[in-house]
Amino acid sequence: MAAPRTARALARETLTREIVDAARARLATAGPAELSLRAVARDVGMVSSAVYRYFPSRDALLTALLVECYDELGAAVEEAEAAVARDDVEGRWAAACRALRAWCVARPGDFALLYGTPVPGYAAPRDTVEPATRVVRVLVRVVGDAWARGARPLPAPPGADDATALVGPARAYVEAHGLVGPDAPTESVVRTLTAWTTLFGTVSFELFGHLDNTVTDHARWFDAVAQRLGADLGIVRAADATPARDGR
Repeated sequence: MAAPRTARALARETLTREIVDAARARLATAGPAELSLRAVARDVGMVSSAVYRYFPSRDALLTALLVECYDELGAAVEEAEAAVARDDVEGRWAAACRALRAWCVARPGDFALLYGTPVPGYAAPRDTVEPATRVVRVLVRVVGDAWARGARPLPAPPGADDATALVGPARAYVEAHGLVGPDAPTESVVRTLTAWTTLFGTVSFELFGHLDNTVTDHARWFDAVAQRLGADLGIVRAADATPARDGR
């Protein structure tokens, strides 16, 4: 059994949570670039010097926010995908993609921190990498399971540059994590990376207003994009790659 937490430890956890919550609220109103420990201290009713006992710098606070937000997004996608029967790879793909969008649209400030303009002067440390890859690991896992069931990605178009030569690091990463086997085609990795960046790019266009006056229904447009990406990967049958009708 773990040792009971002391009152001091509980108080520290409570204050740390308040600081992080206040910082995330500021992300929604001012954006990541404007985040400062002094402003957060005011929001929680502390002097700025006291906040430094919990986060020694703005960068340390940004890192904590990144890890928490990436983990929340990853958990939301993992939970949605896990709720679908393992043999329903189309359903798993759709559930993961919709959960991705739902989390981001509900938290535009957090999305801006994760996928918006980089914060000047801040470089994310290595301990943000694993949380940041949770979503793509779900997508790759679905692709790997689809491959095992006979799905095949569309071939590269004639005359296209050999993108498979560019994704060696990604291929090594997904193999090292057991997400695909050595016999899976590298074109699947290319198509999955294309899907990953396109999904988040579509959400970014929605949240930053670039889809306004362009498409009539943002949610259905995202579904249509996700379905077509799934068709590229061989997960979704090409005849099914049409917008969903349930309004999600």
